[in-house]
Amino acid sequence: MVDLDAAIGYVVAHGDAVDRARLAWLRTGQFPPADVLDKAEIGQSPDGGWPALWGADIASVDATCFRLAELDDLAAINRPAARRALAWLGRSQRPDGMWEEDASLAGIAPPWAQPGDDEAKLYLTTNAAYWLVVGGPNDGDDQHATRVARAAEAFRASLRPDGSWPSFLVTGWLGCAVLYHLGWFYESAQIQVALADRVPKMTAADTASLYSALRRVGMSPDDWLLTAARKRLDETQRTDGGWESDDGPQFNVHTTLTAIRALR
Repeated sequence: MVDLDAAIGYVVAHGDAVDRARLAWLRTGQFPPADVLDKAEIGQSPDGGWPALWGADIASVDATCFRLAELDDLAAINRPAARRALAWLGRSQRPDGMWEEDASLAGIAPPWAQPGDDEAKLYLTTNAAYWLVVGGPNDGDDQHATRVARAAEAFRASLRPDGSWPSFLVTGWLGCAVLYHLGWFYESAQIQVALADRVPKMTAADTASLYSALRRVGMSPDDWLLTAARKRLDETQRTDGGWESDDGPQFNVHTTLTAIRALR
C-alpha cells in the first residue's frame, strides 16, 4: 500500500512555501495565501505564456503547461494569470490543429519541445489540449470546443492500429485523457491497453503523471489501468516517503506532489 502519510511528510520536510501550499490545497482544500500565488505566477510573459528555463524570454508551450499544472494544484486555474495562459495556448494553435514551440527555440529546446520535430509536435499538442480541457473556456471564447476537437482529431489521426502513437510515452496518456473527456472511448481504450503493457516498468514520475492526468478528467480509480498504476506507485515509493523525478533530485517534491494529487 502507498504510504500517503510518509509522502506528505516528505513534502513538508523538503518542499518550499509553494510546494507546501500545493500540499495544503490537495489535502484539505485550504486556499493558498496571496504571496504564494504571486510567487507561483511570477515570470509570465505579456502575451500570457511562460518562458522555459532553457528558452530565455520566449513563451513556451511546454513551460506554460507545466506552470498550469502547478497552478491547478493551488486552486488558481481560474485566476487571471492562468486564464491569460489558457488564452495564449488557444491563440498559439496551428491551422492543422497542433502546437509547436516558437521557431527561435530550435537548437536550444529539449527533444520533447524541439521545433520542427514531429514527435515533439504531437506531445505539445496533447499537452496543450489537455490543459484546455482542464481549464475550460474563457468568458466569450466560442472557439474553445473547436480547438480541443481539432487537437483531438490530429492526435487520433496519428494512432496506429494497435493503439500506439508515434511520439513520447507521455503523449499517450495526455491524448488518452483528451479522447476520454470527449467521449471517444474506443480509441481511449486502445491507448489504455498500450499503456498497460508499459506500466510495470514505468518510472515513478511517469506513473504519477499518468494516474493524475486520467483521474483529472474523471476516470475511475477502479479502472484496470489506474489499478495497475497505483500498484506501480506502491512499488516505486522510496523509504523516505517521496517518489523520484526523471529530471533530477530538485524535482522529487514535484513528482511526490503529482502522486499525492493522483491518489488523494
